[in-house]
Amino acid sequence: MSAAAQNITPSPDAQSFLNREHRLLIGGQWVTSASRESIDVFNPATEGHLAKVAAGGKDDIDRAVSAARKAFRGEWSKLTAYERTRLIWKLADELEANLALASELEVLDNGMPLMLAQYSIASFGCEFLRYYAGWATKITGDTIPVSPTGVRNGESLTYTRREPIGVVGAIIPWNAPLIMATLKLGPALAAGCTVVLKPAEQTPLTALFLGELIKRVGFPDGVINIVPGYGETAGAALAAHPDVDKIAFTGSTEVGKKIVAAAMGNLKRVTLELGGKSPMVVFPDADLSRVIPGVTRGAFFLQGQNCMAGTRLFVHQDIFDKVVAQVGDLAGKFRIGPGMSPDSDLGPLISAEQRDRVMGYVASGKQSGAELVCGGEVLPGRGFFVKPTLFSKTNMDMQIAREEIFGPVLCAQSFGDGELQAVADEANKGIYGLSGSVWTRDISVAHRMAAMIDAGQVSINCHAAVDPAIPFGGNKQSGWGREFGREGLDPYLKTKATTVVY
Repeated sequence: MSAAAQNITPSPDAQSFLNREHRLLIGGQWVTSASRESIDVFNPATEGHLAKVAAGGKDDIDRAVSAARKAFRGEWSKLTAYERTRLIWKLADELEANLALASELEVLDNGMPLMLAQYSIASFGCEFLRYYAGWATKITGDTIPVSPTGVRNGESLTYTRREPIGVVGAIIPWNAPLIMATLKLGPALAAGCTVVLKPAEQTPLTALFLGELIKRVGFPDGVINIVPGYGETAGAALAAHPDVDKIAFTGSTEVGKKIVAAAMGNLKRVTLELGGKSPMVVFPDADLSRVIPGVTRGAFFLQGQNCMAGTRLFVHQDIFDKVVAQVGDLAGKFRIGPGMSPDSDLGPLISAEQRDRVMGYVASGKQSGAELVCGGEVLPGRGFFVKPTLFSKTNMDMQIAREEIFGPVLCAQSFGDGELQAVADEANKGIYGLSGSVWTRDISVAHRMAAMIDAGQVSINCHAAVDPAIPFGGNKQSGWGREFGREGLDPYLKTKATTVVY
């Protein structure tokens, strides 16, 4: 079926939201942008126009940061940890109560299949907020048994306090926009920070919908500000702003480097969750009934538009042909279409630009001598659809195996007996180190290989295992710092040591 054959009409609630005037949330109020310019938002499945959204710029970022600073010093700072917990938990409940509409808007905006949107928002977005709501009451300091110079033992007290870092600038990508918003808000709010959230210009709608829920819940004005805008204007202004204490960024490595440069002005803290080119290593004793669906979905989840995607497949030579054939067969059976269609396994890419970028890599793979097993084509009709693509006989000298494509392209290569270190060296080639997976029944081999892969997260007999409590982040040029878990809270806190002499 052609991707354009189905045109799912938005529900009345979704259409009502799309028809509204979409402004900026600053200081608890919906306001127009200083420039009065707007962003046109399109449905990537149909290329149809969805809405116009106010485009924030430097002046709007200034207003938002000022509102966040005022809130940080004002009412928000006076709330108890229990009160913060209740507000964050209430936001999770409100999001869950509006799951159907939130999921539909996510699909219209981003293109992902509806079932995936519903599952990820309910089981991860809401639970992530609840997880960090629980942390708000568990941020503690220490007493340190020391006696400063000249003070007798027992005549002084030294203790530490963990305090919120201040105003946080959160810049999120377009691949899972609503989830990404909750990932930034949860730990920042639990720590007691205030936030200026800049959603991607391609997908601002669910962030604005979340803003409505935030107002409904009753957060003090200015605690959470939402400023859609372009990266080179609003994003750059937020990263460089002298009154922002921390930037939390998820996006490409190229943009992450620009964030670091912009943050140098006031040496603000920076956490970066950047690109990946994650390896999946399959040994000959692996359970293929788990391997085939696991690595196929690991590669093509979200149409490959996710940083954890397992886009490099290393398979032992004894089972290489079988695994490649079965992965190609399963990938070829995926149903591709609009995310709102209940029959769709995969949706469109985010834009014509992204589709063309991916197809450029496909052409490069063909030219470099890689063997095309399946896919490599654009679906006819409207929408930015690309078939899941598998290349065999690749190597790390090829551009498709070396660079992050951020699309549905998987590169496979084989390895032989006694090549544990060799395959680890191949897996670790390149600038990234975000995720990876090992597939084997031999637990000794599994742990050895997992230890040898240079990545912030490695899964065994599954790929990209995520949970709010599991630390997540990358090594090398995949990022700085960690998100999720206790480690994800630390970047939003600073330590103050206090000594009292009796």
